[in-house]
Amino acid sequence: MKAIIGFICIGNSCRSQMAEGVGRFLAPAGVRISSAGSEPSRVRPQAVAALADIGIDASKQHSKSFDEFMEGGSEFDASAPVDCVITLCAEENCPVWLGDARRVHWPLPDPAAATGTEEEVLDSFRTVRDEIRSRIEALFGF
Repeated sequence: MKAIIGFICIGNSCRSQMAEGVGRFLAPAGVRISSAGSEPSRVRPQAVAALADIGIDASKQHSKSFDEFMEGGSEFDASAPVDCVITLCAEENCPVWLGDARRVHWPLPDPAAATGTEEEVLDSFRTVRDEIRSRIEALFGF
């Protein structure tokens, strides 16, 4: 299987970053994974920690702009078409993909909006991470 899959949202700080980490971890050979946001910020440490809990090192991931992703970014050759774009926004307005690609929407809550103790907030990230992992496993037929 050869494919390029992109996960996009607004900030490229939580959901799309966790999806990129899980996607790269689970992707079959030949499948390339990236993520981006329409208003990129920074990768939240809770997203990195939630991925580390399941053995995925996302410490080198960085927040990328939607424009960088659409142009191919540093992740892959810009001349290669993106095969599938998965948006992950729920409450907010998701970026719109105008390119030729299969579009899928997974409306997941933003764990960055979670409140409470540090552990309760981290649990929100873990819950979203687990849902992302479940969906990516289904996507790849696990």
